[in-house]
Amino acid sequence: MEYLRPMIVVTGAAGFIGSVLAVRLLEADYRQLVLVDDFSVKAKHANHDHLPVTRVDRLAFPEWLRTNESQVQFIFHLGARTDTTEQDEQLLNALNLNYTKEIWNQCVEFGLPLIYASSAATYGDGSLGYVDSHDVVSDLQPLNPYGRSKNDFDAWALAQERQPYFWAGFKFFNVYGPNEFHKNRMASVVLHTFRQVQATGGMKLFRSHREDYQDGHQTRDFVHVEDVCSVLLHFMHHRVQAHSGLYNLGSGKGRTFVDLATATFHAMGKEPNISFVDTPEDIRDTYQYFTEADLTKLRANGYSAPFRSLEDGIDDYVKKHLIPAAPRAPRATSGESA
Repeated sequence: MEYLRPMIVVTGAAGFIGSVLAVRLLEADYRQLVLVDDFSVKAKHANHDHLPVTRVDRLAFPEWLRTNESQVQFIFHLGARTDTTEQDEQLLNALNLNYTKEIWNQCVEFGLPLIYASSAATYGDGSLGYVDSHDVVSDLQPLNPYGRSKNDFDAWALAQERQPYFWAGFKFFNVYGPNEFHKNRMASVVLHTFRQVQATGGMKLFRSHREDYQDGHQTRDFVHVEDVCSVLLHFMHHRVQAHSGLYNLGSGKGRTFVDLATATFHAMGKEPNISFVDTPEDIRDTYQYFTEADLTKLRANGYSAPFRSLEDGIDDYVKKHLIPAAPRAPRATSGESA
């Protein structure tokens, strides 16, 4: 009889990071892969239609897990409402907080290890720094309801007496790379730049509305999706109970939006043509001007691989994924991602 590996579950698997992780797992010969999401979203079909996997609807997943838990080896819970401009706190609490609590409790009940997606949005304006210490979680003040929903779950998880035997919540910084084409306004600035340059020959970045930052010198920790998946897979393979907790997941190096746009122009074989527009009023008051992941804990707990530079990551993304797909690219979108 053919031996079948235990099942690996990826929620949010029709989306950006989840779909790339699913491919990485298949490439590593994890053939018993279970993808969980709302698969009715047509814009995401290209991310998963071609994958030889089992699919489970997001709403049906808790009952599916209760029935099949003996066959499951690991759960990556990456599904969430990821729109940082979303103001419906009831929706965010349902999808980002309560649904994640349900999965956590089932992992405790069934003895399953869990990795879930937190966010750098939990750090708010950065006044308390970007160190993934558990001691500061209760003091963090996220700038928007999305960030609050993520921080509320982090705080809840840390307060639980009963926890999965291994768990990790990764605070994703600004992730970019293939399979984000469906994200529209929330897509990375790399994709926005590529689309704008295709359509207009130039890129409009957000103007600074603070005296201590030049236009376009707002800074983010940009991290390639493949590097993100490498970290997640490392912790699946090296799950140590003592290493459970919250982790930053960025490159560890903050870079400006001008750096990013310039690298995108160069990857497209064009001279930079950058101008500036006002930051939209609906996000201006909650706009982060600086983020940079402190990777001390990640490195101390065994992840030693390097992260690719912004220039190398953009060059790979543009030349291998965006230029070949350019004839099918959607219309240009103005401005940055939040």
